[in-house]
Amino acid sequence: MRKLLPLISQHPSGGRSAMTCHYRCGDACFKEVPNKSDNSYFGDIVAGALSRRSMLRAGAVATVAVAGGAALSGCSTAGAAPVEKAGAAGRPGRPDGAKGLRFRPVEPNTKDAVTVPSGYDQNLVIRWGDPILRGAPDFDADKQSAKAQAGQFGYNNDFLTLLPLPGEHGRQVLFANHEYTNEEIMFRGYDPEKPTKEQVEIAQAAHGLSVVVVQEERKTGKLKAVPRHKLNRRFHSRTEFRLTGPAAGSELLRTSADRTGTKVLGTFNNCAGGTTPWGTVLSGEENFNQYFGNLDKVTDAEAAARLKRYGFEEGATARRWEEFDTRFDLAREPNEANRFGWVVEVDPYDPDSTPVKHTALGRFKHEGAEPQLTADGRPVVYSGDDERFDYIYKFVSNKRVRKGRSRADRAHNMTLLDDGTLYVAKLTGDSPKKEIDGSGKLPSDGEFDGTGEWIPLASGDESFVDGMTAEEVYLFTRLAGDKVGATKMDRPEDVEPSPRTGRIYAALTNNTARGVDDGAGPDEANPRIENKHGHVLEIAENWDDPSSDGFVWRLFLVCGDPEDESTYFAGYPKDKVSPISCPDNLTFDPYGNLWISTDGNALGSHDGLFGVATAGERRGEVKQFLTVPKGAETCGPIVQEDRVLVAVQHPGELDDASAEKPGSRWPDGPGKINRPSVVAVWRKDGRRIGV
Repeated sequence: MRKLLPLISQHPSGGRSAMTCHYRCGDACFKEVPNKSDNSYFGDIVAGALSRRSMLRAGAVATVAVAGGAALSGCSTAGAAPVEKAGAAGRPGRPDGAKGLRFRPVEPNTKDAVTVPSGYDQNLVIRWGDPILRGAPDFDADKQSAKAQAGQFGYNNDFLTLLPLPGEHGRQVLFANHEYTNEEIMFRGYDPEKPTKEQVEIAQAAHGLSVVVVQEERKTGKLKAVPRHKLNRRFHSRTEFRLTGPAAGSELLRTSADRTGTKVLGTFNNCAGGTTPWGTVLSGEENFNQYFGNLDKVTDAEAAARLKRYGFEEGATARRWEEFDTRFDLAREPNEANRFGWVVEVDPYDPDSTPVKHTALGRFKHEGAEPQLTADGRPVVYSGDDERFDYIYKFVSNKRVRKGRSRADRAHNMTLLDDGTLYVAKLTGDSPKKEIDGSGKLPSDGEFDGTGEWIPLASGDESFVDGMTAEEVYLFTRLAGDKVGATKMDRPEDVEPSPRTGRIYAALTNNTARGVDDGAGPDEANPRIENKHGHVLEIAENWDDPSSDGFVWRLFLVCGDPEDESTYFAGYPKDKVSPISCPDNLTFDPYGNLWISTDGNALGSHDGLFGVATAGERRGEVKQFLTVPKGAETCGPIVQEDRVLVAVQHPGELDDASAEKPGSRWPDGPGKINRPSVVAVWRKDGRRIGV
């Protein structure tokens, strides 16, 4: 087994720098856990009575078993066939692997570059500050302005998706969101104690979303942005969003600037997202709490308690926006914060459309929002609440997708996420509690697994939570999850359904507070105390029906050093996998393999992108495809037949870095301000990725 690199950080989140935690999530991992509920984990109640296997024998996921090969039925795959010695498909010299994963894995490293497999090439698609709208100037680190930034590609690109562009050969539409800003490495001479109004306004404009048309280069996989295309758009702090759904217009959403409770300026801290079957894009507002200050001056006790459950804090914020814009002052505009924490929907094909925030999907720290359809065409959207000890949710629409392309069909489809039922997940293990000791040792049945239920919270104007109205459920969804006893998870991030099998995969990034002090102890779904490497959960819903209220589950990966006894790779031989730590964003390739980007690798290597087979004899084989530069995180992966895209977020974000002293040479060379960027990767020989 390869020797891992020495640890590069003792930060509690794993491999992140303290600077990243400060600007990304407001130092959440250093602070008190917001979830103070006493939700229990009932890990023993089905042992010896209703086992997961007896449920499966009744046919709960029969169709998944047929479609997925090694589905959530039967025994562990620990007896998987050995890796063949010849090359793929019998061709000597070609890398082994499942179809789509036949590449030589990149070794763990700390190179200050995007490192890709042998035989692959790459290019920069677009960087922070590149002009995308008419009239926007080229980026100049010393001549930044809010007006310029509003027409330029935003900062810290995260979620990515590519959509077709009919009628324009070789072109696609790239959507990217922009999670957060780090003013210390954006602006020369920045003083965190005394930011200027101009710096604040530039940072606000650098948040949000971008729509950019990109052009393929013939004979290579290179992509380049097309500036000033008619579909290009920027959404930022001054862009109007429309609140829709059952909570729109609530008194708790009304402010002095918007007496209707239906119009919001801006979107902040967008993380993962999803692409809808009707051609729009979803994006989740995540760590929005850190932008609002002065909780200590909120005099309403109930309002203060609700804010605290979402991680709002006393005193000034790190960015001090509240000193320049009263809407970020909780004491002066207590309802403004309630207008963030939603799922945003954008129509990238209509440059005149108004983006919306969907209240029916609940308000929490949405890592993402990935849809799939029921058999009768109703969308179901999955999302994780990215906080230690918070929950996994899904929304099931009451309406069916219209497949037409008329204006009426598109208008109808834009209402699909406003009418339906919001659920939260409760997971039950099938092993005796004494076998879940926090070490990560597998229980006697060979897997961490069990059953689960989706607990309904609200539908339309009807609440299913005692003591809460439907409006309160949507606005304070975390409190609703507390009340119904949802399962506390280890930072649920991206939640993605497989397009091939319908199985659901959820990234649990890490939770070093598990089993520490008053933090909840280990359970079968979160089996390690001080979990610094995270794991990946696999769910099969009853009868392969996304609208079902029941499911079976098991841990697909328990991440970390393969030489660590607490790790598990779906039963695949541990000496034949790449080390992986802190899974974050997820996607699938055309062959059904799961691809995982990491955030905060705690094994001493830089973050990266990994592919893993989900079915067949190689199920659980993890292969690293790339790593990113110093201080960076891998985000927003897209894996197509001919191309892989990643968002390289916060390069150079090291604890001793500044704009004057960049922490990385990437992407523009030594001495230049680090610029988050989108990178495309392809095979030099023109063949398909991993085949």
